Amino acid sequence: MNLLLNLVVALQIIAALVMIGLVLIQHGKGADMGASFGSGASGSLFGATGSANFMSRSTAVCAAVFFACTLALAFYSNDRARPSTGSVLDRPASAAPAASVPLTGAAQVPGAASAPAAIAPAASAAVAPAPQASGAGAVPTK
Repeated sequence: MNLLLNLVVALQIIAALVMIGLVLIQHGKGADMGASFGSGASGSLFGATGSANFMSRSTAVCAAVFFACTLALAFYSNDRARPSTGSVLDRPASAAPAASVPLTGAAQVPGAASAPAAIAPAASAAVAPAPQASGAGAVPTK
């Protein structure tokens, strides 16, 4: 699989470089139109361009190879390992890791700062009341 992928990448790079070279060395259609005003070849000014020559056919073949390689690379990049079942619900749920420190004292009070027993051993003895959610304790009374 890896060898095939490397071959497709190499073929795409070669096709791109050859196509760039072919486009750069081709004679542009605008040059024919500019030369027709001064040289008297007015029959090709806006008429048919004639049959395609070897250079334009080679460019078309290189473009087709480049696009085929691009599609193959897109297909191989999307080829991921899929789960055996189609639904997320069929897979077992992963268990949450258990806490290593037992929750006692201030850690059980909602809104209170939790501290391990090794750092604050006196935290479980004297627990400060939790602040009220309504904010009534923050307003001083007369």
